[in-house]
Amino acid sequence: MPEESNVLSGRWPLAPSGATDWLLELCGDGVTGFMPPAMPDAVWVLNAMYEHEQGPAVVSYHEHRRACLAEGSARPDTFRGIDLEVGIATGGGLGRAEHPGAGWRRLRWAELSRRTGDPVVPDGLLPSHRCFPSARKGGSWPLGIVPPTEGSLDRETWNRLTAVLAEHSPSGPDTPCLAYYNPLMLAAADFDNLHVRAGRLGDTAMLYDNPEADFSPSNLWAEDRSWVLCTDYDLWATKVTGAPALIEALLNDSEIEAVRLPWAV
Repeated sequence: MPEESNVLSGRWPLAPSGATDWLLELCGDGVTGFMPPAMPDAVWVLNAMYEHEQGPAVVSYHEHRRACLAEGSARPDTFRGIDLEVGIATGGGLGRAEHPGAGWRRLRWAELSRRTGDPVVPDGLLPSHRCFPSARKGGSWPLGIVPPTEGSLDRETWNRLTAVLAEHSPSGPDTPCLAYYNPLMLAAADFDNLHVRAGRLGDTAMLYDNPEADFSPSNLWAEDRSWVLCTDYDLWATKVTGAPALIEALLNDSEIEAVRLPWAV
């Protein structure tokens, strides 16, 4: 852990928390991430979900969890003697994610929308746990689907997104950038001194594995403010604002799945 921190600090040293002042003025509070308006255009990059090759399965995560508890193959989650098994095991997670491995394939939001009849994102809402109610049973996803995680891009989307940003930045991978992690993401939350790092776009891969957080950054932006990313702690997607050419590139990219939300520009 110390070695990883030293490497990160060498390429991405801490920047003054005042580096976010312009975002605070533009967006308001950034406790869960600074959500910028279109500058001048915007798009939402959706976190990846995956489906097992054998299909979504009939059994839900919650049913599977209850069965394991009943047969004794799993122990109840508790905290200081308090039973934490009172809610629904939805199957969803929080933080970093990546391809689950052999036997799994990327399940596009558009494909699941066609299958269920649910919109990719319901009118007036943002990409979150409120999407795809028809895909779930009692609020719990089927075992054969790994739903998007909240608060962080998945590794594959992060890597591809930063590559597209480099293609649309005048200095390419040498573009100076800043990254902000909201206090909720950090093991040692500090609401008084915001956690901001400065580096270059070509070194963003290491930000994903920041040992101080289990998430991709809340915000990443070019120093010249030509584009800004926001991954809100409570959402399943990242808002990208910038030039129309960048936004169109993201909408047409074969790896990234992105959508326009007219009510959230």
